[in-house]
Amino acid sequence: MDLLPAEVRKLLPPLYSQEETKDPIAQVKFFTPDSNWTWYATEGAEQEDDFLFFGYVIGLESEWGYFVLSELQSAKGPLGLPIERELYFEPKPISVVLASERRS
Repeated sequence: MDLLPAEVRKLLPPLYSQEETKDPIAQVKFFTPDSNWTWYATEGAEQEDDFLFFGYVIGLESEWGYFVLSELQSAKGPLGLPIERELYFEPKPISVVLASERRS
C-alpha cells in the first residue's frame, strides 16, 4: 500500500500551520491492523529524503508528536502486518477523532 500518495500529500497543511489552532484537523489516519497503534497526521512536510508528520499518536501512550514516513513504511505489527492508511478516513477535528476513539 502506498501510505502517502500525491493526492494525500496535498491534503496535509505545512508543519506548524495549525500550531495556534485549538482543535486541529486530522487529515490522515494510519494504523496497525494487528495491534492498537494509530497515527493521526495533522500536518506534514518533505524533509531531505523523508516525509515528516506531526500529529496525534495512540500506542503505549497517547500523545502529540512527530513521526516520519520511512518509520511507518518499515514498521510491522506483532503478527508481521504492515501499517496501513485508512482509505475512507475523512478529515475532521482531532476532538471528534478522539471522542470516537474513546467510544471504541
